[in-house]
This record gives sequence, C-alpha cells and structure tokens, in this order.
Amino acid sequence: MEYGLHILILCLIYILFSSSLNLELGYAGLYNFGHVGFFAIGAYSSALVTVAGYPIWGGLLLSMVVAAVVGLLFAWPVLRLTGDYFGIASLAFAEMIRLLLLNERWLTRGPMGIPGIPRIEILGLSANMAALIVIFLLTTLSLLCFKIILSSPFGRTLKLIREDEYVARAFGKNVVSFKIRTIAVGSAFGGLAGGLWAHYIGYISPNDFSLQLTVLVILCVVLGGRGTLFGPILGSLLVITVGEGLRFLPLPASMTAGVAHIQSMLFGLVLVLLMLRRPQGIVAESHLLQET
Repeated sequence: MEYGLHILILCLIYILFSSSLNLELGYAGLYNFGHVGFFAIGAYSSALVTVAGYPIWGGLLLSMVVAAVVGLLFAWPVLRLTGDYFGIASLAFAEMIRLLLLNERWLTRGPMGIPGIPRIEILGLSANMAALIVIFLLTTLSLLCFKIILSSPFGRTLKLIREDEYVARAFGKNVVSFKIRTIAVGSAFGGLAGGLWAHYIGYISPNDFSLQLTVLVILCVVLGGRGTLFGPILGSLLVITVGEGLRFLPLPASMTAGVAHIQSMLFGLVLVLLMLRRPQGIVAESHLLQET
C-alpha cells in the first residue's frame, strides 16, 4: 500500500514537472535542456526556508517566485541564441546550477545536502497520504492553469511562433517577449515541482539534479506527446511505473547495484527510438486540437 502511494506521488510530481517543460518544448518549440536547473532551484528554495522554520506553503510559493525570477534572468540573454546554440546554453545553465549547489557550502551544505526537510502534514494523516492529497491538488490546479494559458490567445501565439517565427513577426508579435514569458511561467511550475519533491523525499543533494533527470523529464514529454495537455501525463505515468518496475527484475545480487544504470540506458534508448520512429509521441497533437 505504502509503495503504491509512493509511485503515485512520484507520478504526480513528474506530471507537473514534465507539463511545465511541455509548455516550453511542446508549445513554444524551445528545447530547454536546462529545465532540471529550475527544478533544483525550487527544491532548494523551499527546503532552505522551511528548515529555517518557515511554513511549507511559504516555501512552495517562494520556490515558484525564485524559479520564475531566475528563468527571466536566464531567458533574457540566452534567447538571443537560436536552435542548437540555445539547447547547449540551457544544458550549460543546468550544470552551472548543480555546481553552484555543490560548491556554495555556506548555503547549500554542498555534497552533504540538506536533511530534515519538513514533510507535508494535514488533518493528522500519514505522511504519504498527506503528501498525496496536497500534491494531487496542486498538480491538478497547475494543469488547469496550463489549460487556461494554452486555450488563450497567448497559447495560440506560442504555437504560431513554434511553427514559423517570421509569420508571427509579420502579425506584429514580439517573439522574444513571448518566449521570455513562457520560460518564466514554465520555470515557476518547474520550481513548484521541485519544492514538492523536496518536501516529499525529505532530503536533497546536488547529485539529485543530474543529466539523468534531464533525460527522464524530456522522455516523459516526448513519449507522451509534445504540444498536448494529456501527453506529459501519459508519458510520466509510463516512465515512472516502468522505471520502478525495473527494480523488481530477477537480477543476480552482483548486478542489483546497476539497476540505475540499466534504467538510464533503457530510457536513453527509448528516447532515441522515439525521435527516429515516432517523434510526435503516443498522443499526436492533431488528436487534441479540438480541445484547445
């Protein structure tokens, strides 16, 4: 029962995390390989203030604000780059954040990480049940926000920019402004996902925010279907349940320590095959056009 709740909570966190990336990758066409950096910023922001004694709700709000502000600061210069250059710059940004967390020991405790992060508590329920309820509600509200944003003229403009920036400019749209705002919103919700993850796990360290997590969240988006609301939900459910299921493979005792490496290789292989065979993912965008 508890393990089932654990998997469900992880799925909800990754649904929020991948949906925030989908706003940038799927709708605006921004290949942000540094989105995990905002996940880390949200996790550390909420963890630091709540360990200092402030309430969890304030920490989660701060995780969104700090991630959004950093997203703005990141987007303003980097969006002058296009194509592969933007992707490389975003990947470098995520590594810079990880190294910053690793080396600024006076603030982050460096490689020792931050233990004792307060768990979510409501109505006297068990820790996992309380976390499930709160994370489910916040993820659902976030998905509704995405639905409203993407159904608005702003969302339709993002799709136009993704398809052809020159046409968008011809219609008088400030492409850079739209992209900056998109990254700020996506970063805010990515930070919220990081904050929820920190309060659920109870311990974070810089090594938690590696390239492997970047590949994992991109796989959730690409597998489910970019540019769709339901795609990241389906992708997250599949990736997390399959990843957790690999832990029960009947491997020899000498190989059990290598399960994480098997997961990384499998996810990397699936991502490559998807890009070659079905880049639109399981849920094609055209199937949901009428919903938006």
